[in-house]
Amino acid sequence: MLTLYNYNRSSASFRVRIALYLKGLDFQDIPIHLLNQGGEQFSPSYQAINPQSLVPTLIENDNIIAQSLAIIEYLDDLYPTPPLLPSDPYQKACIRACALNIIADIHPLNNLRVLQYLTRELGLSEEQKQQWYHHWIATGLSALEKKLSSSPTTGDYCFGNVPTLADICLVPQLYNARRYQCDLTPYPTLVKIDAHCQKAPAFIKAWPHDIS
Repeated sequence: MLTLYNYNRSSASFRVRIALYLKGLDFQDIPIHLLNQGGEQFSPSYQAINPQSLVPTLIENDNIIAQSLAIIEYLDDLYPTPPLLPSDPYQKACIRACALNIIADIHPLNNLRVLQYLTRELGLSEEQKQQWYHHWIATGLSALEKKLSSSPTTGDYCFGNVPTLADICLVPQLYNARRYQCDLTPYPTLVKIDAHCQKAPAFIKAWPHDIS
């Protein structure tokens, strides 16, 4: 049995749900609300599972795995069909690099705990926080748009015509950008890929329909 501790609107959690549904895997969904009562991720019971107090966390038998990229690649190793990364080393590196553009360079600067720190500890206004968010989203997505719009391997998805780790990372990031009212018109390639992904059953099932 796979157990996933996750928050509905967390883009990192969203990634893992997409991967699970693409693999056709059943899992127990345990919600961890990041805002309820100051954040359920800080409860002693959850910190015993994930000392970072972050989501998602996957439990498979007695194995506890944190960090969305580690979880997704773990699932890809355990359940290799359909593959989320190709066997070719160069193609695999390109897809992983695209995913890391989002996971390592865009998402951390706009994560909930960073945004909360900007307003609570540094005293930034909501307008200043929004400006921060929009700046880093634009910086990251502009580079990604340039890369994918000029690549001969870009198809319906980021790489070809089947979903990969790159798409799993892209869709939640654009979902988050829309929540913060970012203008996505400068990124037609990314928006087109995102629209195609949203028609796929796994992405539909993983979608955070309940926005509470």
